[in-house]
Amino acid sequence: MKKILLLSDTHSYIDNAVLKYVKQADEVWHAGDIGDLKVTDAIEAITPLRAVYGNIDDAQIRRVFPEHNRFMCEGVDVWITHIGGYPNRYNILIRDEIKVNPPKLFICGHSHILKVMPDKTLKLLHMNPGAIGKHGFHKVRTMLRFVIDGTEIKDLEVIEFKK
Repeated sequence: MKKILLLSDTHSYIDNAVLKYVKQADEVWHAGDIGDLKVTDAIEAITPLRAVYGNIDDAQIRRVFPEHNRFMCEGVDVWITHIGGYPNRYNILIRDEIKVNPPKLFICGHSHILKVMPDKTLKLLHMNPGAIGKHGFHKVRTMLRFVIDGTEIKDLEVIEFKK
């Protein structure tokens, strides 16, 4: 069983309120737009991190983190990318691959809009944790936490902070 904290769009910002939740997680997953490696350094000082770069991330961040991160977490096939789209409207750059070889859990960021929804056609769960940074149009900073237990994704929780 793994406790996961999922965040995105930090845009160079991390604070003690977020780090409190990092300390409670077995792993943190970041869906891009990191902004500054000090963010990922702060997380990695506490717990393991899996991350991807986003469209605002510079060459230094892109050297450290991939565009796509696909891996197994217990019995769950996970794919994280920054600009992924949504069920029935996936990004054209990944659309063919996701249809041919769908993961069980597909995660993206970019929109700053928290969404969790099933893709009934591809039989996957789509998650976007919204934005936890202070830069952007969102009015509430959000992230997700959940548990992966074998092949089961459970105990999903939305965490919100005022901007």
